[in-house]
Amino acid sequence: MPTFRTPQVVQLPPEAVARAAAFANAVSATVNYRDSNQTMKQKIHDDHFVSKLGEEAVRHVFITRNCEVKGPDYSIYAGKQKSWSADLVINALDVAVKTQRRSAANRYGLSWTFQDSPERRDPILDMPEAWVCLVVYEDLKPNYECMVYPLRKIKQLIFEAPRLSKLVGKKQAVYLETLQKHKVFK
Repeated sequence: MPTFRTPQVVQLPPEAVARAAAFANAVSATVNYRDSNQTMKQKIHDDHFVSKLGEEAVRHVFITRNCEVKGPDYSIYAGKQKSWSADLVINALDVAVKTQRRSAANRYGLSWTFQDSPERRDPILDMPEAWVCLVVYEDLKPNYECMVYPLRKIKQLIFEAPRLSKLVGKKQAVYLETLQKHKVFK
């Protein structure tokens, strides 16, 4: 698969931003994140919006490399129908996408979190060969810019406890500085 070795900067087109916003508006009322102590509707909305922006950015990077990309999925699923399916399928390869806002990274360190609580665990954590693409949404800049990091397998990532104490025991985090220190990313 045509890939890349250095982070790629993407300016999302208005139609991609509109799709992400419409999805966030529609899905926010259908989710329950009480097991993560997340009950603030605006935060839930924002998380969905940012995650779809990341998926759109990864999609754009691979489409410009002449890859076949399926997704993002903008369907709204009810309760038990919600899935942990891959965010994108790139040339028949399942890819998860994790996105972090630059403004949050400035407060807590550039990191990406994976659900890992007794009530809900991201199945990808048990799939060492699974692929993930990490994205930073540059929300402190205009024009919906994202930085897309190269694909990595789950087994290449280094998981740590989140620095935000309220997330400990509920999530696992991957910090860019740790990945750079261990030469996972240059």
